[in-house]
Amino acid sequence: MNNFYKKKLKNGLTVLFERRELPVVAVSASVNMGSAFESEKNKGISHFMEHMMFKGTKTRSQQEIAREIEKKGGILNAYTSEEVTSYWNKLPSKHIASGINIASDLILNPKFDAAEFEKEKQVIIEEIKMYHDNPGRHVMDKIKEMLYEKPFGMSIAGTEQIIRGMTRQEMVEMFKSVYTTDNMVLAVVGDADFDEICKLAEKIYPKANRKILKHNPTRRNLEAVEKRKGIDQAHFAFGFHTPTLKDKQKYIYEIAGAYLFGGMSSILFQEIRERRGLAYAVKGEFDLGVDYGYAMIYIGTMKEKIKEIKKIILKEIKNLKDLKQADFNECKEQLIGEKKVGEEDSSSAMNMLMIEEFAGDAGNYYKYEEKINAVKLEEVKNISKLKSYSTFSLIPK
Repeated sequence: MNNFYKKKLKNGLTVLFERRELPVVAVSASVNMGSAFESEKNKGISHFMEHMMFKGTKTRSQQEIAREIEKKGGILNAYTSEEVTSYWNKLPSKHIASGINIASDLILNPKFDAAEFEKEKQVIIEEIKMYHDNPGRHVMDKIKEMLYEKPFGMSIAGTEQIIRGMTRQEMVEMFKSVYTTDNMVLAVVGDADFDEICKLAEKIYPKANRKILKHNPTRRNLEAVEKRKGIDQAHFAFGFHTPTLKDKQKYIYEIAGAYLFGGMSSILFQEIRERRGLAYAVKGEFDLGVDYGYAMIYIGTMKEKIKEIKKIILKEIKNLKDLKQADFNECKEQLIGEKKVGEEDSSSAMNMLMIEEFAGDAGNYYKYEEKINAVKLEEVKNISKLKSYSTFSLIPK
């Protein structure tokens, strides 16, 4: 793509840039570190560290960090996933220097104030409680636990007990060992100059190396039921393993996913909600990384209807063997169209470029249509042979 640029700087940092005409830029500074690389003892430390970055750096207070972006009309945030922690902002392009400086300051210079560290523990514990008390979120966390053994199967946020036991020194040591320039990506999408971005990044980022982190999640397939007082609806999650982000077979599963649970036109939405009236919420999604991959389907229903819904899901997966060419073609068109619609959001494009780079090559982001169109009907039909899966049900007590 003529408007895409990529460069690995002398300090080890990889810079990605897509030029756009609109006077807005999205900026992210990201590190190849997330909960997948954690042990049972420190599960949640990457997410906790992300919180601490916003509590102040060596040169800016918490308020100054927010003010420098927001008072220019921008937004800023961050997230922690299994394999990536990303600090991003979006603001008018004339303020790109502020966007790069703030994202970079967060990822390079956290203060880790001792008092703030202890205070933030309780904030994260309340976040963990919030996820637990949200039935839909809870079953999605639990389906991962049904699909993978510990520590990978544990929640990204960790547990209350683990968070209470964490020390500031433990976090500082973790930061120094993994937040190194050679394993970071600076991604920018918008109206800017690539050479100027690289010059600024060369000044800001120090040269630093580290050992490459690896993880090897152990798959499993379990089914479990949890009863809870105070809820009126049953929440059901169905999950199965898929190819990883690096595996070209992921495109086969994406087409199957579009057919099975890709929106209101999907076969499961039509069968479960529209034809049978068994649920309001019928949705699914993929979670793919360099070393893991799974699909999860969520249904909010009546507890006495869970068995019926499970049968419908298994039946429709099996029926993929009879997938028609017209439906197959529509799913391809749907996925290609959804990507184009998503590309309109510069922050979404920025994020996907970064993820593809950590998976091997950001340039693959621009080959999506080609990869989807290369999938053959028979390859999708083969998913009908799926034998192993996991389920988790949260039902009223």
